[in-house]
Amino acid sequence: MGVTITTPDRSRLVDLRRTFHEYPEPGWCEFWTTARIVDELETIGVDEIHVGPDAMDTSERLGVPDEAELEDWFERARDRYDGDSDVFDKIEGGNTGAVAVLERGEGPTVGLRVDIDALPITEADGADHDPTETGFRSENEGFMHACGHDAHITFGLGTLEAVKDSDFSGTFKVFFQPSEELLGGGKAMAAGPHIDDVEYMIGTHIGLGHSTGEVVAGGRGMLALNRMEVAFEGESSHAGLAPNAGRNAVQAFVTAAENVYAIPRHKEGATRVNVGRLHSTNPANIVADEVSAELEVRGDTTELMEYMRDRVERTLESAAEMHDCSVDYSLTGEAIRHDSDEVMVERVVDLASKIDEVTAATRWAEFGGSEDVTYLMKEASDSGGYATLIVIGTDHPGDHHTPTFDVDEESLGVGVSVLSETALSLFDDPVG
Repeated sequence: MGVTITTPDRSRLVDLRRTFHEYPEPGWCEFWTTARIVDELETIGVDEIHVGPDAMDTSERLGVPDEAELEDWFERARDRYDGDSDVFDKIEGGNTGAVAVLERGEGPTVGLRVDIDALPITEADGADHDPTETGFRSENEGFMHACGHDAHITFGLGTLEAVKDSDFSGTFKVFFQPSEELLGGGKAMAAGPHIDDVEYMIGTHIGLGHSTGEVVAGGRGMLALNRMEVAFEGESSHAGLAPNAGRNAVQAFVTAAENVYAIPRHKEGATRVNVGRLHSTNPANIVADEVSAELEVRGDTTELMEYMRDRVERTLESAAEMHDCSVDYSLTGEAIRHDSDEVMVERVVDLASKIDEVTAATRWAEFGGSEDVTYLMKEASDSGGYATLIVIGTDHPGDHHTPTFDVDEESLGVGVSVLSETALSLFDDPVG
């Protein structure tokens, strides 16, 4: 490869990661996060910055919070923001996220997607938790970057800097995607205007059981997922005096919940179903007139997920009819199955094995969970291009999605090196 790469120094990457770690925001509420990303993009000097509605098809957003929650997070972010940015006018109402573009003449278009949202988890505050000890623990009590998205943002910005300062011919795009944890943002970004010309799509994730210095060139086994909000409605009555006069929404829900777990599994592969966050306000002496819950299904393939989804919907409707209730269900999150392409995996493992900080470069790892970067990966592959999900290992004291999760900041430089080397090699010597 004929490209010389200079990556940002460690202190720059650490500062970025800690800045974003300190103010985590949930899906579609990443207002301050988006504004700070735009600040960094302007400092880097990218050619184009597309924000909010200009970065995606907002009609395809899933799981957007209600107006009151959005407004609360928006006002808090604007109050905290130390600057004079017009970005807030564009992102109000849950239109978060951005796409940054570097253009350098004729050549391939390479995309990198990083996610930017946080989780509703209260961060550990013990002295042995480094963000607490060092002074960058979450300011938003009850929310934290417990899956490494603060590091992912750093990967995106650091890779942009490295690519910008290198000689290449082509176009580089970084997708700063909202709402991955809700699986609500990937579909919207993939439906937006910036993926159409992407020939090589790179996704990335930190950790996932791999240690600092380890790199996995291709993630596979990401389960397709469909998540829905379910609400049963009946009619209340006195549970002692006139139980026959009511239409029991809880009874309808319990019937449905029991039966969705009994849906036959499929011979073609693994399927999953789970019910959570049951809510009903009725006391014991009132027949319940309403109940809500969250429900999800997963499958080894998109088709298997759809098999489960269709049967869940039929089960919900049958339970409602059995108990003379009505039921509504709405999609709040979704991801499809799409595995990394072999030619991209071969390129990444070859490059990573030559980087000094990389102690082990492997071709494949089973992802196991679900990720909506698959929408962008599939768009690139379906258009004749190629895609991969690169895992950057990191040592961490707690598992993903736990209060003690943290990242080894030595892995930040490893990630930027691997991602920038990959992007620039595709400009210099396209695969496929």
